[in-house]
Amino acid sequence: MSTEDRRAIELLTRVSYGRLATSMRALPFVAPARHIVVDGRVVLRIHRGFGYHRACNGSVVAYGADNFNSGAAALWSVQFTGKAEIVQPPDDQIRLFGEQPHHMNGEAFDPVFMRIEPQFVTVHTLDYLEEPPVRHAA
Repeated sequence: MSTEDRRAIELLTRVSYGRLATSMRALPFVAPARHIVVDGRVVLRIHRGFGYHRACNGSVVAYGADNFNSGAAALWSVQFTGKAEIVQPPDDQIRLFGEQPHHMNGEAFDPVFMRIEPQFVTVHTLDYLEEPPVRHAA
């Protein structure tokens, strides 16, 4: 594992959620996902009800996470691209995800797990001298 890959994995462990991206029926989509890192692989928990896991299983997907809303002076974003596969993690890994949501878009949350073995990793950093100002749309 390269230095950049190790750095990306370490940054990913600092946040709990990110965004899963792939295509379904030739249309791109992005879905929120909870993640953990196990042995250099990213394991995701998503809602089964939307069927996204079927579109991802066996396909190349992208997964990204960042600390953009943290208020930190050093902002970062990581993206992993790799083949996804549906898995059933052991109980000790499931516990690492913490409590699951009760509902997703008003529907009972039904978890499904996927593992991504990163093949391409990108890290972007934005450094400010001070905390960036918080701005809201008018």
